[in-house]
Amino acid sequence: MQRFRTTTLVAAAVVALVVAAIVGAYLTAVRQTSMPVASAAAEPAEVPAVPVPGMVTMLDLGATECIPCKMMIPVLEDMRKEYAGRAAVLFIDVWKHPDEGRRFGIQGIPTQIFYDAQGREVGRHVGFFDRDGIRAMFAKLGVH
Repeated sequence: MQRFRTTTLVAAAVVALVVAAIVGAYLTAVRQTSMPVASAAAEPAEVPAVPVPGMVTMLDLGATECIPCKMMIPVLEDMRKEYAGRAAVLFIDVWKHPDEGRRFGIQGIPTQIFYDAQGREVGRHVGFFDRDGIRAMFAKLGVH
């Protein structure tokens, strides 16, 4: 019985070390891929005008240091490029600008808010939002 407990403890320790190594590698990779986004994020002194007048707008409210928000960074960059001139894709870091989180009444991050070309809010999504979901929302708003 004692040998079984020892074997079980050793196996549990090995699993814990493997999980820790995987998480560490993931966090390192996320930090390396998120560097360009930090420069694309609004600086403390500059918060974009929301919504962009006369244009369908997607606003992502998040933080450059939250894990699901970091996962949104490449999606936002791709959407900015894909919809350039047809829809605005904006980001506000609510950890750097806490008043903006209150202003938009967000409960969790990331939160995406969509506006039609007349500036009316037409939808919200909380959590990671993939490219296809954003494309579908833009299509629903007449942006192709």
